[in-house]
Amino acid sequence: MGLVGLQYDMYTVQGKFKHLSLSRSEFQRFNAGILGLGDMAREGKHFESLAAFFDLEGFTSFCNQIDPQLVIPEYLDQLLHWLFFRLTGAFVKEEHKDQVILWGKFPFFAKFLGDGILFLWDTSGLGPASLGNIVVNLHRVCRSYVDEFLPEMSKSLTKVPVRMRCGIARGEVIAIGGGKDFVGSCINVASRLQKVSQLTFVFARKGFNPQECFSTRWQAEFVAKSISIAGLDHEEIVMILRKEFDNLKESEKTLFKDP
Repeated sequence: MGLVGLQYDMYTVQGKFKHLSLSRSEFQRFNAGILGLGDMAREGKHFESLAAFFDLEGFTSFCNQIDPQLVIPEYLDQLLHWLFFRLTGAFVKEEHKDQVILWGKFPFFAKFLGDGILFLWDTSGLGPASLGNIVVNLHRVCRSYVDEFLPEMSKSLTKVPVRMRCGIARGEVIAIGGGKDFVGSCINVASRLQKVSQLTFVFARKGFNPQECFSTRWQAEFVAKSISIAGLDHEEIVMILRKEFDNLKESEKTLFKDP
């Protein structure tokens, strides 16, 4: 999607100036169709969704090391296989011979974005406990990156991204191109929440009632705060890990207000 190899020629103008040129057929190949989104004019289907956006802290520094082409493919290959393995494993309640019993649905959409990964869940018909399970399992994935994946990858690579951050938001998404991609404000919010301060895990309070979504133990793990998010024209009430908030510098804590 988005990859096109055009066959360029050199064309001499006025007998001395050389310019790049394309045949007419090659020229016409470069159009919106290379995005692989199908019929964009087709009416989009609406979904109630949960968007989770994972981002790798330190990925830019990792890519700026000497000869990055020798380490980036290995890292991303290992990361993506590990991420799907860990994410699916977090939802497994028990296994039988031919059935895997789950705590909740898997995402219906996944998209790799260079240094981030977007997942979308269809939340139609999901109760509060199921929504809470998704949030808890995503937190476990972030924690496992530091506890499990980072130490293993650091044995063979240097400057490995130090943390996996996650932003989560609920809302409506619209399918475009017949379901090839999706747009929606919750995707935008989730992508911005994973960049809030020095936190690794943030989810928008809207659509989540902690008393209904989480056990007493998990309710105690989170604290509600109101923050201004870059690029949005309003404040958002978010749920953040209490321990992470307590560990922020005092100057960082001033960004958060009690709702």
